[in-house]
Amino acid sequence: MRLGIVVPCYNEEEVLPETARRLETLLGRLEQSGKTSADSQIYFVDDGSSDRTWTIIEDLARSSRRFAGIKLARNRGHQRALLAGLLNAQGDALVSIDADLQDDTEAVVAMVDAFAAGHDIVYGVRGSRATDTGFKRGTASLYYRLLRVFGVDVVHNHADFRLMSRRAIEALRQYGESNLFLRGIIPEIGFRTTTVLYARAARFAGTSKYPLRKMIALAADGITSFSATPLRLIAGIGFLISLVSMGIGLWVLWARFFTDRTIPGWASSLLSTYFIGGLELLSLGVIGEYMAKIYLESKHRPRFVIEKIVGAESDPSGSGAMERTGRC
Repeated sequence: MRLGIVVPCYNEEEVLPETARRLETLLGRLEQSGKTSADSQIYFVDDGSSDRTWTIIEDLARSSRRFAGIKLARNRGHQRALLAGLLNAQGDALVSIDADLQDDTEAVVAMVDAFAAGHDIVYGVRGSRATDTGFKRGTASLYYRLLRVFGVDVVHNHADFRLMSRRAIEALRQYGESNLFLRGIIPEIGFRTTTVLYARAARFAGTSKYPLRKMIALAADGITSFSATPLRLIAGIGFLISLVSMGIGLWVLWARFFTDRTIPGWASSLLSTYFIGGLELLSLGVIGEYMAKIYLESKHRPRFVIEKIVGAESDPSGSGAMERTGRC
């Protein structure tokens, strides 16, 4: 089989040489064992880095046929950079892995074996997250449970470390949404799947490119891109408040006509005003988020634009500029 390894990169000059060395050694071992062919490659996708990342990628592509580089015209975010690599890389199967070496490169061997056994998608699942902080482990666990509650089909403790067969990649090509959440899209593809467990390591060098702000944004994308449950919750809460309001209205009428206790209390008036006002603003915010996604999808803008490709053919599927501008 011909294997392609896709590595999205953003300001990874500190770790990139070591990542390249480990992945090149891995491909050499796979080739020697007869599991992959000699034309297997590693595709580094530069997501508009501001450091020497692209210079290092060009040097790697010149030094060895093992390496190829895809440079995006500007920073488009991890998910779009990863998609650009998947839609342009060649191979009977593609493995996606982050550049920070937190995902175990040795797990790729087990993924290749699972592909040879007939699986189209092999998920890398974190069996151990001992290197993560307690806060990150707790929030991640809560998030996966929340996605399940909202009906989003995701693989627990899986990020974007996976193997996909060529037919799974071609199926992914048909998903044209601008709001990308690949962890939710890929389970929808179907085909035969399995998992490979690995221990998550500490970052080899550099700093994380996923601060809390970006993690929250990705979490929101995962929910709003795949579930209408928040909208239904708003409708349900609105219905319950309407029932309570009707009950209060009946009580006020009863107090007015059958008792002499009709002086309204300022506390109850103030609390109800703030409560309903806050709920309305929250509801408008959720509805606005969905409307913003509709607005962005309706523009049909390219999800990424490729500026340059080195060390590889630019059109693996024969559909030309569709991949280079991300409009497929």
